[in-house]
Amino acid sequence: MYKISIITVNYNGFADTCAFIDSIVSSNLQAEIIVVDNGSQKDEALAIAKQYPFVKAIRSEQNLGFAGGNNLGIKHATGDYLFFLNNDTELKRDWNTQALIDRLNSDEHIGMVCPKIRFAWDSCPIQFAGYTNLSNITMRNRAIGFEEEDKGQYSLAYPTPYAHGAAMAVKRDALMKVGMMPECYFLYYEEYDWSMMFHRAGYDIWYEPNCTIYHKESRSTGQNSHLKTYYITRNRLLFAKRNQPIRYRFLTYGYLLVGVATRDIIKYLLNRRFDLCKAIFKAIRDFMRL
Repeated sequence: MYKISIITVNYNGFADTCAFIDSIVSSNLQAEIIVVDNGSQKDEALAIAKQYPFVKAIRSEQNLGFAGGNNLGIKHATGDYLFFLNNDTELKRDWNTQALIDRLNSDEHIGMVCPKIRFAWDSCPIQFAGYTNLSNITMRNRAIGFEEEDKGQYSLAYPTPYAHGAAMAVKRDALMKVGMMPECYFLYYEEYDWSMMFHRAGYDIWYEPNCTIYHKESRSTGQNSHLKTYYITRNRLLFAKRNQPIRYRFLTYGYLLVGVATRDIIKYLLNRRFDLCKAIFKAIRDFMRL
């Protein structure tokens, strides 16, 4: 009988994490549950351990970032299959663990699989049914099915070039060959880079529609903040440096620095968002120092 480890990272999100754990319990899924409290202001690992004694609650005194938090969870996981789920996701009646396991075991070259992801608001439109490839120079892509009503139009499984960070399942054997998540990003682009690491190690990534996860991500997450602007700017450049072929890399640098950064700076100046302008300059400076 296989053993599953579910890993989630908590950062000042006690209520969401409790709802997440409750949804696992309600689904009757037999799994090892690991919660990494990633430098929350209060020791939320302690509170989680008291409320859910069957959960492995791990406290990190500092925020290790998305990858660092998950990697800490990996070190404590004992399962043959590791499921990485955001703490603002929920399992419902159409959570089918066996579908993910079966897909992972259907081919030795499949190392990672993602379920269908639907938003948890309104009629639960689709958030993710796979990704398109990043373009060679602009590094743009899209999530297949994004904000579409789920009418069964993405009911077939197929390979996807990248995993979605909110819900990823991997074989332990594949993870041991590929390595842990790259921690150099801290926030944003980790799962894209990790996906590239899986591909380079000879593994495929699949979208599996017979399992669904619900994501409570807010519609307002697109609003700009200093933190998001900084890491998106820096990490696009970093991802290109680590993954783009030489023949495209410097064209990508030019597009991101001359095109995108200049456009955004002008926009933020017009909107008097000087903090975001500073975030872009700082991101470029820090990338140059890497």
